[in-house]
Amino acid sequence: MAPPMIHLLFAFLFLSSTIATSDVPFIVAHKKASLTRLKSGAERVSVSIDIYNQGSSTAYDVSLNDASWPGDMFDIVSGETSNSWERLDAGGHVSHSFELEAKSRGMFHGSPAVITFRVPTKSALQEALSTPILPLDVLADRPPEKKFEWVKRLLAKYGSLISVVSIIVLFIYLVASPSKSAAKGSKKKR
Repeated sequence: MAPPMIHLLFAFLFLSSTIATSDVPFIVAHKKASLTRLKSGAERVSVSIDIYNQGSSTAYDVSLNDASWPGDMFDIVSGETSNSWERLDAGGHVSHSFELEAKSRGMFHGSPAVITFRVPTKSALQEALSTPILPLDVLADRPPEKKFEWVKRLLAKYGSLISVVSIIVLFIYLVASPSKSAAKGSKKKR
């Protein structure tokens, strides 16, 4: 009874190891969107999508389609919402970006971009989805920026660096400059 069980176990291990080492692409895509308020009051959305092949073989006929931007809310300013590449090698990376201008106000919840690709060993197209974006509050009323808000942001970002540099400069100044008491002492000795 034990030998058939051992044979079954070895067959299972062999099958699982061949599946684990199969030569297929693995597509991972990251979608980012950011809002930029223009001086005219309009708002632009910059979208970038990074596609990575984390698999062990090349993906062919790679297509990106990001149809989550409705025409009644956004106009395309630059670029296209879709793109294609002939191939994406194992360990490779491609990026695509485009810019939109908002036409209407409101919360926008974008869906993931769709990436299709072909694997030589399969006849059907494979599909991968990008990460979704966080909700965008398009053309929202934002409080006006205060007069010295930029100073606060700089201090928050570089405050510790400014402190360290100031301490080093003060130390160098104190070491390099002659002290007043030493100067008085040398005058009295004459």
